[in-house]
Amino acid sequence: MSIESIISFIRHTFNSSGFIQLHTPHFGGNEKKYLEETIDSTYVSSVGPFVDKFEKEFAKYTGANYAVACVNGTNALQIALLVNEVAYNDEVLSQALTFIATANAISYIGATPVFIDVDKDTLGMSPKALLAFLTENAQKRGDGFTYNRVTGKKISACVPMHTFGLPLRIDEIAAICKEWNIVLIEDAAESLGSYYKGSHTGNFGAIGTFSFNGNKIITSGGGGALITNDEKLAKRIKHLTTQAKLPHPWRFTHDEIGYNFRLPNLNAALLCAQLEQLNGFLENKRELAKIYENYFRNTDIQFIKEIENAKANYWLNVILLNNEQARDEFLNQTNEGGVMTRPAWDLMNTLPMFANCQHDGLENSQWIAERLVNIPSSVRK
Repeated sequence: MSIESIISFIRHTFNSSGFIQLHTPHFGGNEKKYLEETIDSTYVSSVGPFVDKFEKEFAKYTGANYAVACVNGTNALQIALLVNEVAYNDEVLSQALTFIATANAISYIGATPVFIDVDKDTLGMSPKALLAFLTENAQKRGDGFTYNRVTGKKISACVPMHTFGLPLRIDEIAAICKEWNIVLIEDAAESLGSYYKGSHTGNFGAIGTFSFNGNKIITSGGGGALITNDEKLAKRIKHLTTQAKLPHPWRFTHDEIGYNFRLPNLNAALLCAQLEQLNGFLENKRELAKIYENYFRNTDIQFIKEIENAKANYWLNVILLNNEQARDEFLNQTNEGGVMTRPAWDLMNTLPMFANCQHDGLENSQWIAERLVNIPSSVRK
């Protein structure tokens, strides 16, 4: 199969002779109407009815008891770590195959990421790799917590990511974290509309975090959210994200260091309109994924699909080439041909600020990074 034929197929699939982006937002609902309502109300900042409405609707959609909206997915992760008492100099288990926001959020706390390998079929943290790392490197002490025998540091949390919207084996990860008394926080930034064993991603740990960046399945240009079933955590998250201000009709009293992370009403208005269309987006994207799967079947290019018991949102469709050279040739020709494609992110352990972080060898992560390509995945009009 030639790269030229793949370019032609993608152009036919999207019915376009022009430049085809990787993932574009689709505004086909009440976006303008809700924005006008917000502007007319003058409540455009972090106080307004659309913020409350979105939180209620988002919690309902994901099946969580509570949702708190914030300015972006990175800060959502930061707050999730804070409210779960991840402290300076603690360690947080995560993936090297992830967007840098995951590792950055850990660093904002003053904690150190430790990188665990992924499974080839989910691109997400491998339960086997996690258990092997803990068995070899960790110990539970008398205080009930788990510590790294190599570094002596407390392992406070585990942050796996549902990569490109593909659910990982999160129930197995949750069971391991429970056994080792490690807080599980799901980086579900890319997986809105994805389910594993009937439950929406983000519901398997203490908190799940989401992103509404401009390239996500629904967007407000930015934005993020946290979901939890713990009322106490939800109240604390909302308190911290609103500058830790105590309720009062006119006084400005704050009881701890807070953060200006509350989502503005303007953004929430967009998200309410986008959420109304989400089921249609998901249907459209799953249809596209099936088209790609059928096209690449019986070729030397592997299309990554959801595993058993998973239902993926197929935010970004993923193919694997035979090797790094084939990947780079594919990336060069498609982008030169006006079809945007992208590789996986550089692995976190290869970046200078995380080069000294402990990892487990990352054999699968390296193998995937050398071969992975994202292909156009927008909602087709």
